[in-house]
Amino acid sequence: MAERYSLLMDILYRISMWIAGLALLIMVAIIPVGIFARYVMNSALSWPEPVAIICMVTFTFIGAAVSYRAGSHIAVSMVTDRLSEPLRKVCFVFADLMLLAISVFILWYSTALCAELWEQPVAEFPLFTAGESYLPLPVGSAITILFIIEKMLFGAQYHRPVVMLGSSS
Repeated sequence: MAERYSLLMDILYRISMWIAGLALLIMVAIIPVGIFARYVMNSALSWPEPVAIICMVTFTFIGAAVSYRAGSHIAVSMVTDRLSEPLRKVCFVFADLMLLAISVFILWYSTALCAELWEQPVAEFPLFTAGESYLPLPVGSAITILFIIEKMLFGAQYHRPVVMLGSSS
């Protein structure tokens, strides 16, 4: 059971990493287009900014889930480094429970936000509605929840080959 769940999470991890990376790449490519059009061509385009914002939200929330599973998120360990091993484990479980609570909160309210704004068009970028542009919030939160459950049930996954891919250690 644990191995099957972790294999499924490996697939989700890879997909999430690609989505976050592509969103970052698209954002980095689109911002100069907007700057060029505005300052060189003297004709501002309406679509680069909303597309860049959608990409930023995507790589932030999907990338946060990827970062959590890889153990590469920001952590201040000044206090926990000085604790005994049993107390350190308690702190890590508490931190996971707090992150789980925050992720469930974000999932709940961002799903409500998406539903509320689902039909509202984005004036500058009519291909998306406002609700669709906020979809990375509940999706990223759901992925994070799945990764937290995996860590709490089966331990940290930092050592898995798919997570260590590209790691220098």
